[in-house]
This record gives sequence, structure tokens and C-alpha cells, in this order.
Amino acid sequence: MNVLAGDIGGTKTNLGIFNVNAQQVSSLFEATYVSVNYQSLEEIVAHFLSQVSKTSLAIPVTTACFGVAGPVKNNHCEVTNLPWIIDASLIQKKFDWQCVNLLNDLEANAWGITALDDHDFITLNKGDLTAGQKSTGQINSGNASIIAAGTGLGEAGLFWDGRKHTPFASEGGHCDFSPGTETEYRLHQFLSIKYHGHVSWERIVSGMGLENLYQFLCYEAQSQPPAWLQQQMQTGDSAAAISNAALSGKDQLCRQALNWFVHLYGVEAGNHALKIMSSGGVFLGGGIAPKIITQLQSGAFMQAFCNKGRMQPLLEAMPVKVIMNDKTALYGPALYAVNRLQLNTAQETA
Repeated sequence: MNVLAGDIGGTKTNLGIFNVNAQQVSSLFEATYVSVNYQSLEEIVAHFLSQVSKTSLAIPVTTACFGVAGPVKNNHCEVTNLPWIIDASLIQKKFDWQCVNLLNDLEANAWGITALDDHDFITLNKGDLTAGQKSTGQINSGNASIIAAGTGLGEAGLFWDGRKHTPFASEGGHCDFSPGTETEYRLHQFLSIKYHGHVSWERIVSGMGLENLYQFLCYEAQSQPPAWLQQQMQTGDSAAAISNAALSGKDQLCRQALNWFVHLYGVEAGNHALKIMSSGGVFLGGGIAPKIITQLQSGAFMQAFCNKGRMQPLLEAMPVKVIMNDKTALYGPALYAVNRLQLNTAQETA
């Protein structure tokens, strides 16, 4: 079955047509768009379909599913970091499709994990696997969690019912940031002024979060970014400029910000894993983790992840993996769309 799948983020929108056969997902055509250059998802989809029509491919599509960076209610979403309102029923009507579904973007990623192979992951912690433990693909029995730092911070889970995993959405990235040191208390005060009182984990562990950490360190040191870095931040992706300066060793405060970011990423990943008892595994998705994989492997992330007092042995037993395949967020909506169609068909014939 052919499905149009989409990953709708605050920075970019990825669309693709995929053939789905069981858990095998094959790409037929893909394209990427800068989200802010368009007024709506419908405008991007129309452009995408026009590109497909210009190829020699005959790809009939009757169903679509989109992972969206924001809370989804009744197939409707106000995108968190874009001025868009997405309604699946309006998209279905506009393009005359059989079925259109919306998923929270991290729920979509969770669905996509089952389509991945061993080489799509880098393991940060093997965990303590019980002999004979059941698994579904890359996920061990027991609940699992996925956390993804990108433009924002997404969090979702996979519920284990004794036979299979079922992904579910959350908006945990918008929970209150909890300072753990005197420096972090000062960071909270600094950001509380910037964001008018509420400081969420997304303001700390994300692209904007890395920029916030760097700005705070400059404020504490009473210094300004060097001119070359200011230019890069003004003309491109600020978080990428900071990260690149840190990885290349060109700026000490950038390196300090990135190290702090990795620590806090581990803290919140551990928080999320505890809240849903992720004995089945913890997965790091999003665009940032693969780019800083060396820092994640340094040990600082896992130290922060496991540093939960009496619960440390529980965290140490959880497998932790980084998702390296950037198509996971497209595989997920494709798999969900087919799963939903099959469920609807079964209900109609029952």
C-alpha cells in the first residue's frame, strides 16, 4: 500500500510517499521544505504533489498521515512553533483522499522505531536484559520512552500490553524545568524573565535551549560572542553555529554550553523514563542527538540519566539508544496510516 507520510516541524517539513508491506517501509519519492516559507501544510502538500506529477513515477495515493510538532486533538492541531492550524478533515476534503490522520510528532517517531534495524541505532547503555525477555523489533518488553531534542523538545511513550507496544503522545517537554544546582537556579531566573515566568524543559533541551544556555553563560561571564560567531548566529541556525563552535573547539563558552546541554538532556531523559517506567528501552530521537553523538557517548549523558538517588539501579538497567536514521519520523506515520486502515476495515466487517 502506498501512503503519503509527513514530518511537520517548526524548522522543516519532510514529505514522502512510501510503500508499506507489514513492517517494511520503502521510499518512493521524498522532498523537504522550509516550513516558514509556506502559509499552510496544504500549500506544501500541493507543491509536493505537483513535483510528483512531473516525474515518470505513477504513484497513486489515497491515504496520508502527518506527524506534527504539537498537541493533536480529534485530528486537529495548532502547531507549537509555527503559525499553522492543521485539520485532517479539511486536508482529506481538499485532496479527495480516503483517509487522513494526524499524530503528535513524537508519537509518530515511536511508531517508526519498529521499522528500523540494528544499524539504525547507537547504544549508550545496553541495560540489564532478562533472559528470555520478549521484544517487538528493537524494543524490549515493558514500557519504552522516546525523547527528542530538535527545534523543540518532544516526548512520547510506548505502552506494553503483554503482547505488543502501542505508542502514545505526551507534551512532557513543556513541563517545568527543575533546577538542580545553584547555577541552574540562576539560569531559571534568567529565563523566567525572558519567558515571562514559565520556564519549560523545551527552553533548555532543544535548539533554542542550547542558544539559551550559551546566552546565559555569556551573561554570567559578562562577555559577548566573538564577531565571527555573532555573524553565523545572525545569518544561519544559531544553535548549529554554537554546536559547531563547540565541536571544533573554537569557543570555550560554546563548548561549556554544549557540555551543559548534554548533561541536562540526560537529566530530563531520566525523568521521563522514570515517569513511565521505561524498562523496555529509552530512545533519543530528533535532529540534534546524531550530530553530537560523540558528546552523548562521553559518559556525561548516562551519568546524568542515572543520577536519581535510590532509583539509580532502575535507570542503569534500562537500554538507552540513539536513533541515527533521520527517516524514522516518516516511517512512523506511514505505518500508522496502514495500521489505522486495517483496523477500520476489521471494524466494518465485524
